[in-house]
Amino acid sequence: MNTVRRLRSFVLIALMVAVCAQRLTAQTAASQLVNREIHSTALAHSKIGTDPVRKLAIYLPAGYDGSKKRYPVLYYLDNSSRAIFDQQHAQQIFDRSIASGIMQPFLLVCIDGSTPIGSSWYVNSSATGNWDDYMVQEVVPYIDANFRTLPTRNSRGITGNFMAAHGALRMGMVHADIFGIVYAMHPVGTGSGLRIMDSLPDLNLMANARSLDDVRRDVYSTIFTSIFEAFLPDPAKPPLYIDLPAHRDGDKLVIDSALTARLRDGFFLESLIPQYADNLKSLRALKIDWARSDQNQDHVYSNQALTHKLNEFSIVHEAEEFNGAWGESYWGDDGRIVTEVLPFFARHMIFAAETR
Repeated sequence: MNTVRRLRSFVLIALMVAVCAQRLTAQTAASQLVNREIHSTALAHSKIGTDPVRKLAIYLPAGYDGSKKRYPVLYYLDNSSRAIFDQQHAQQIFDRSIASGIMQPFLLVCIDGSTPIGSSWYVNSSATGNWDDYMVQEVVPYIDANFRTLPTRNSRGITGNFMAAHGALRMGMVHADIFGIVYAMHPVGTGSGLRIMDSLPDLNLMANARSLDDVRRDVYSTIFTSIFEAFLPDPAKPPLYIDLPAHRDGDKLVIDSALTARLRDGFFLESLIPQYADNLKSLRALKIDWARSDQNQDHVYSNQALTHKLNEFSIVHEAEEFNGAWGESYWGDDGRIVTEVLPFFARHMIFAAETR
């Protein structure tokens, strides 16, 4: 009888150990969201006071800690390192996409690309900081040095939405040797719209601003201050540190031709295509999309023109105008992140070390 009891006790203890081990394994295998900071030298001397301490949020897939495997990396540009996780439940969406086979395990790095006035546009600027240098010389090397990545262009993708999509597409153009797969979600600033740019902001407000707070009273003036700080910076003109490409003379809009040409050549992505056509042709894959019912039809018009310009240079790409309004279709269990974006990267990323 004592033998039977001892046997039962042994079995019970063994079962408890197995359950605890299973729970521990599950906890170890769960995906993680890791927060890091980079003390950037590239952003340390901006005129408008961009914070050089930049936050990153890194998604690590289930099983990362328990293996020696290396993973491809998807860089997600945003104006916050945490918003897609705190507001859009991105971690759970990525977990389910991997579990269902939509996407193989990957790392995602969410980058805060904001300045005190808005988007950085991911270019080097005396006003906002050297954002191109930050991305290429600081962020990517940091991730490759601190996480188990597949550190090649074929295993490195980049994406973003709206202004960040502009940055993602620009990064793919200029740094095709670093980012080999690009998906631009509803990019803006791709080319001329239905209206001319200088007709949108309040130029008098911008010309007479005494601080960044002054231009924040008007949406277009805020956006265009960020654009001019990125592409028409002037370190000798506080507080906005910009050159204005136009001014108002009563009701008349007076355009500065030289500054407007400089702005178009630097800001509009379609203007960069001739210079970077070979880079774009070298990408493993490129896709842009946009919502047909964007309230600002300038964006629809300019993206339609962009895909035609890419075709003119025989640059292979995917382009999709989908039925919907900007911002409503990307996140959620059946959003375009799940149905379009992740499957795109799943098709084109290399998920294992390449042999030579």
